[in-house]
Amino acid sequence: MTKQIRQLDRVVIRFAGDSGDGMQLTGDRFTSETAQLGNDISTLPNFPAEIRAPAGTLPGVSSFQVHFADYDILTPGDAPNVLVAMNPAALKANLADLPRGADIIVNTDEFTKRNLAKVGYQSSPLDDDSLAGYVVHPVALTSMTVGALAAHEVSKKDAERSKNMFALGLLSWMYSRPYESTLRFLERKFAARPELVAANVAAFKAGWNFGETTEDFGVRYEVKPAKMKPGTYRNITGNAALSLGLVAAGVRSGLPVFLGAYPITPASDILHELSKHKRFGVITVQAEDEIAAVGAALGASYGGSLGVTTTSGPGVALKSETISLAVALELPLVIVDVQRAGPSTGMPTKTEQADLNMALYGRHGEAPVAVIAPRSPSDCFFAALEAARIALTYRTPVILLSDNYVANGSEPWLLPDVESLPDLRVEFATKPNGEDGTTFLPYLRDPETLARPWAIPGTAGLEHRIGGLEKADKTGDISYDPANHDFMVRTRAARIETIPVPDIEVEDPDGDARVLVLGWGSTYGPIGAACRGVRQRGLSIAQAHLRHLAPMPANLGEVLRSYDKVVIPEMNLGQLAHVIRARYLVDAISYNQVRGLPFTAAELETTLEEVLKNV
Repeated sequence: MTKQIRQLDRVVIRFAGDSGDGMQLTGDRFTSETAQLGNDISTLPNFPAEIRAPAGTLPGVSSFQVHFADYDILTPGDAPNVLVAMNPAALKANLADLPRGADIIVNTDEFTKRNLAKVGYQSSPLDDDSLAGYVVHPVALTSMTVGALAAHEVSKKDAERSKNMFALGLLSWMYSRPYESTLRFLERKFAARPELVAANVAAFKAGWNFGETTEDFGVRYEVKPAKMKPGTYRNITGNAALSLGLVAAGVRSGLPVFLGAYPITPASDILHELSKHKRFGVITVQAEDEIAAVGAALGASYGGSLGVTTTSGPGVALKSETISLAVALELPLVIVDVQRAGPSTGMPTKTEQADLNMALYGRHGEAPVAVIAPRSPSDCFFAALEAARIALTYRTPVILLSDNYVANGSEPWLLPDVESLPDLRVEFATKPNGEDGTTFLPYLRDPETLARPWAIPGTAGLEHRIGGLEKADKTGDISYDPANHDFMVRTRAARIETIPVPDIEVEDPDGDARVLVLGWGSTYGPIGAACRGVRQRGLSIAQAHLRHLAPMPANLGEVLRSYDKVVIPEMNLGQLAHVIRARYLVDAISYNQVRGLPFTAAELETTLEEVLKNV
């Protein structure tokens, strides 16, 4: 058949199925194929916390959404244009997100009475009028895959598992994706079992050929490459980018990177990634618990390494005493908090921004630290470098606040020129610094940075006391003197507050906006997309985004007071808004959600329009 080819500027596809259906792998492979074409990409994986939730149930639904376009995009898309539903649970869990007219590709083999009953369907939605507003493509994915693999030496179970490759082949044909990289991936993934390589390749090609020959898909689509800056790109997740940023920090500082970590969702991928980079001087230790992990990292910093620990909110709570110790010892330490929905265990695979208060204040006593938040998956690389720079230069713990949305989402990343990265080399103390030429004063500070000398243990003549008890100024002796304690507390606070960070930049194309939208972390994409929408309607609005949360940019107060109203969208109950109100006396409008999902651009756009009406 000769089929029509239609050009599109953007598409949002969601793959959804049971936890065992391989939806994350399918979405990841489709994303990789799309990246090769040069489209701009943004993804949103969404999966249960359980390793294997009950098959065919709503809690067990796993999905992967990919948004690709021929222009720069900021979010994974508000609503899918195409839903691939591998079973009734996947259809029911995702149907409400679909706009009318969307395409639904359903695996009809799974719409049995038993599977329908599991999710509360009294009758099959494929047989009544409940899907009348959509373009439904019934495809017997399972049985067609098994039939395509009949000649292969694989079990029926393994053949059925390959249905995700059939679906990937069909969608790759439908959207004109190059598939050679997927075939190479399958050869690597199943290298030890050639029969599975052959079966999965056959399933993929069967899906492609089905699209080519069936009358149900009469149109094929193309999305042209996006216009991007020249250079070499790769598709990257936030956790992978953050890991490479830490590797680069080690290289640029000339220090070993030591990661002490305990596995926790959604930060574990950083441990997995860094363990691959021993050749760059990276040492990874999977500790027995969170406290041991941060203790080992701090010990590594004391020994002259760049100490790093990774975790999520519950782990930060356990690490807080050792972070306070790092504040007292004034040693560099990077604490990566990949935030997830809380409190307690909460929803481990869902996103939230509710650890800001803990990062800023969650330690006993006056124990200030620097806090940085990346705004996108690729920005995690540069945020990790910045966290390392501050930690090494100012001898302080730095909390890097990522979150699940940024960590597991992906986008194209322009590989930087290594020589353009900041020089992070540090000078260790090598000789006594007292006026007599023989005494070492471990708390004699640099007048510019207020950082104390970093002396490697074992350096002759530089022996000094460490521990959690208050230190005397300069000598580091144990001190209970009230005046000394007051001085040390204020000096540690001043060391953080006087760290120079870049001024906040405001995006205000018209130059006459009266409303400013202020964000931090992963809200950057939805806020940016919403502001674009508002401006396309002929309204003026300004946007600014915070990367440095402690200390905050020196010009932030002036910027905030330049606008009639300030709106702060957050995936919490208004933690940044409270800080802004208290510090700058600005009556910020707080817009909050805690659903475990990122904002949609549409809901933010509606909110901003309401604010603009009342200016």
